[in-house]
Amino acid sequence: MLRQATDEDVDTIRALRNQQANRDVSITTHEISAEEHAGWWAKTSVDPSRRVLIYERDGRTAGVVNFFDLDAGTGAWGFFLDADGLAETGETLPAWIEVMKEATGYAFDTLGLDELTGEVLEHNTVVRQMNRRFRFTEGEPELRYADGRELTVIPIKLSEADRRKPKETR
Repeated sequence: MLRQATDEDVDTIRALRNQQANRDVSITTHEISAEEHAGWWAKTSVDPSRRVLIYERDGRTAGVVNFFDLDAGTGAWGFFLDADGLAETGETLPAWIEVMKEATGYAFDTLGLDELTGEVLEHNTVVRQMNRRFRFTEGEPELRYADGRELTVIPIKLSEADRRKPKETR
């Protein structure tokens, strides 16, 4: 289940984002300080071009979905899961599939987007495979520098017309 993030979620969002597994697959890998995170939340929580959602699984916070650059039918997204907690319970893959289904559904059915974009690091082959499973296409790789390292970032996109449609319940 996805729900809107609130001020009460801020510390949890930061803790999940700072998990080593999430930092390892992010463009910026430094540990985010409380002050940096508070500044981000102060801007993000009032920005009409953004949505921050909490992904809940079995009644507990299991991830965070960020939508940004929302404008006239297009938007970008990213997400991270409670890598440590889900690995401990053996639920990483089912949660990953579920959050992607729910997030792409939210993008197209709730936000009314025609196109959803994002980015993935070239070396993150597992995420790239999952993105393809969800019919995202990859663009031309881009070279970037962040946190003192050189990265190859691949833009991804999914159009509403190409998405996997939810199965109808009977």
